[in-house]
Amino acid sequence: MPIDTARDFQAIGIAVLTISDSRTKETDSSGGYLCAALQDLGHRLAGYEIVADDVPAIQAQLRRWIAAPEVHCVLTTGGTGVTGRDVTPEALAAMGGREIPGFGELFRWISFDKIGTSTIQSRAIGYVMGETYVFALPGSTGACRDGWEQILVHQLDSRFRPCNFIELIGRLGER
Repeated sequence: MPIDTARDFQAIGIAVLTISDSRTKETDSSGGYLCAALQDLGHRLAGYEIVADDVPAIQAQLRRWIAAPEVHCVLTTGGTGVTGRDVTPEALAAMGGREIPGFGELFRWISFDKIGTSTIQSRAIGYVMGETYVFALPGSTGACRDGWEQILVHQLDSRFRPCNFIELIGRLGER
């Protein structure tokens, strides 16, 4: 992927939200991976929390971060499957915002090479909520790695050409 080294890297604040009934910060390899990966790229970890698979709990934490000017992006992990406890996409949809359908489509296309048709069980999705990007990734560390290394590392790098999400941040709230 083309990185324009003549351009300056722009660090942003990114928060990580793990959605799980069973993980703790000590056992959360997916959230831990995302926290480390975003900092390795040069971004600021703006927050890291774990909430239960519960729509009000997910929405409450997301609202806090979306309202915080230092949080430009939220990465969620977990709750994107098809079971009754997987409610992340419903929580996001009920909050409104503008869906970024290409994120989930591209995620599943990339995932197909690794897990075949099982990728249709993922409801990974992206949104713009207010002036904040929100990307919902599956709970597995491998899926988080794929989403970060194949999509987000590029789109969250201001040097990526021909375009990237970073250069649009100041325009997300336009009317």
